[in-house]
Amino acid sequence: MPPTLLTRFAWPCLLVLSGCAIYGPAETVLPRQQAWVDGRRVDYVTTDISDHAMAAQAGVNHVPRLADALGAGRASLTERVYKFADGSQISVFASGPAAPGADRPDPNYSPLWRLVLARWKAGASPRELRSEEAVLAAESEGSLTLEVTGIVVNCPITRGVDGAALRGVR
Repeated sequence: MPPTLLTRFAWPCLLVLSGCAIYGPAETVLPRQQAWVDGRRVDYVTTDISDHAMAAQAGVNHVPRLADALGAGRASLTERVYKFADGSQISVFASGPAAPGADRPDPNYSPLWRLVLARWKAGASPRELRSEEAVLAAESEGSLTLEVTGIVVNCPITRGVDGAALRGVR
């Protein structure tokens, strides 16, 4: 049987024979990014953004409904992520899961983040900020401006501050 016919007919059979696990002919790899959480690096992926222009630029799903997670009269489902508008450093997450995975769930963790744009003021001495506390201190001292946006991003942490990773993360 030619390879194209084998692929066409064998693929559905593999799905049936494998039960719930889906094995495909190629592995999908999402670009790994890094951010700071409480002075330690974490890995994450971005899959969805509520803002069209940002989603198009990042090459991810544009999901306007993510903005509903902000609450509008009820509790927000989001945490804050501080993104440096000039790209001078990696983002800073307000928090992260105690450990990724199902064994030790963190009731305060959400992969939905409200984007806060951080900009160094003219004359300020930019430095790497590694925690939300450091970001807020730089704002308090007058070195940094923070613009809270209505943009929500879905960025699940795939490798936590403890170094443990979700299954399938290399």
